[in-house]
Amino acid sequence: MLFSSTIFLFLFLPIVFGVYYVLAFSRLAQNIWLMLVSILFYAWGEPINILLMLAVVLLNWTAGWLIEKNNNRLKTRRFIMISSCVINLTILFIFKYLGFFVNVVNEGAGHPLLPEVVLALPIGISFFTFQAMSYVLDVYKHSTKAEKNPFYVGLYIAFFPQLIAGPIVRYASIAEQLHTRKSNINKISMGACRFVVGLGKKILLANNFAILADTIFNYSAMGQEMYNVPIMLAWLGAIAYTLQIYFDFSGYSDMAIGLGLMFGFKFDENFNYPYAATSLLDFWRKWHISLTSWFREYVYFPLGGSRVKNKDIMIRNLFIVWLLTGIWHGANWTFLFWGLWHFCFQLAERFFGYGKDNKHPILMHAYTMLVVTLGWVMFRAQDLYQAGRYFLNMFGLSNNGFFSKQALFLMKEYGVFLILGIVFCAPVARRINEWLVKSKQGIVNRIITTAYPFAIVALFYICVSYLARGGYNPFIYFNF
Repeated sequence: MLFSSTIFLFLFLPIVFGVYYVLAFSRLAQNIWLMLVSILFYAWGEPINILLMLAVVLLNWTAGWLIEKNNNRLKTRRFIMISSCVINLTILFIFKYLGFFVNVVNEGAGHPLLPEVVLALPIGISFFTFQAMSYVLDVYKHSTKAEKNPFYVGLYIAFFPQLIAGPIVRYASIAEQLHTRKSNINKISMGACRFVVGLGKKILLANNFAILADTIFNYSAMGQEMYNVPIMLAWLGAIAYTLQIYFDFSGYSDMAIGLGLMFGFKFDENFNYPYAATSLLDFWRKWHISLTSWFREYVYFPLGGSRVKNKDIMIRNLFIVWLLTGIWHGANWTFLFWGLWHFCFQLAERFFGYGKDNKHPILMHAYTMLVVTLGWVMFRAQDLYQAGRYFLNMFGLSNNGFFSKQALFLMKEYGVFLILGIVFCAPVARRINEWLVKSKQGIVNRIITTAYPFAIVALFYICVSYLARGGYNPFIYFNF
């Protein structure tokens, strides 16, 4: 069930929200209700996979409980922690990577050495598996206490706002909220506004960029003989996808954070205007923050991080993190090489120090966006061959020419969305809010404060109008 669907907006959410506050007399009753509707939410499209998700909950609750029970037995605790991680990763491998692994083995052998494996990918398996693992690892590190009641671990992992696409929430950050969170009208109104803003990002911007990007990438996939994509059109497609993936994922994160607030939960931010970054290091501090933090806390630091005497070890640590980051995103060579692409530039920034150069912010921003955009082309391509063909088109290496009437037509057709997308990639809203805070008594402040609720209602109405027309409504990160 998509957040950006009429059934969620006008049936599921109103009922869940209404009953939740009818049960305000009992926090336990509210939690039970949230657990039940979260199970329903996940089971809506794939009822059989709810058993897998609940099995992951039970596995990791048991592991956490056993680790704390054996608090004075280091070897036993370590064995339980490693075993739970192996089981979690085995489940993830079977459902997400086994088919790809079999294909690679068969292609390498030159004949079908292993039988073909076709398994439906459970939605959000990478997100809830990593979230569950973080609970066990935090209990092992004494960063949080093991939860005695499996119900609360279940609610932590299964809570529907962040179940299928994050952000990846650490148990320590919401353990107390599960029991003693407070709801009030301010939280509800802030959450509702945040949700609508995210909905606008998704429906009005990401969906239109998806049409534009898919059209151009499909032209490229047709082959040079059918249609030789000009440079101008190829760059337009790359920019469109760069905008699509940002507004798609950050919009979903906004909706998840907003929904959490509506039910009294406060989740950490997952995006911080990454396209305003001036280095790749800066970009990954601002993009998908919860995933970056996960790999830093549970992979990079345990390996030794960058605080090692031998630079070879630091390079190894960085390589492992980015190899795993690429693999996490999907079972395709394109994701693996996308991860290594970012590894190469981050390594260069660390060694040559230009990632810390603040003397030429415009130049550094241009460099960052070029690397990120080219990386997204690889990320979006069907395979490495198609990625290579698209790069040739972008740099005029396939006798494709520069000018494109089709590009001009599409720019005219989607010009408003492209301008809005580029503008809202910058911290415009934050700067306006800061300015309003400083001018509390100003007439402009009063006008904007009065107009803001009407603007949110208008934005919601426009989004619903788009949904009613039955427009294109994909979601990229459901694949992960």
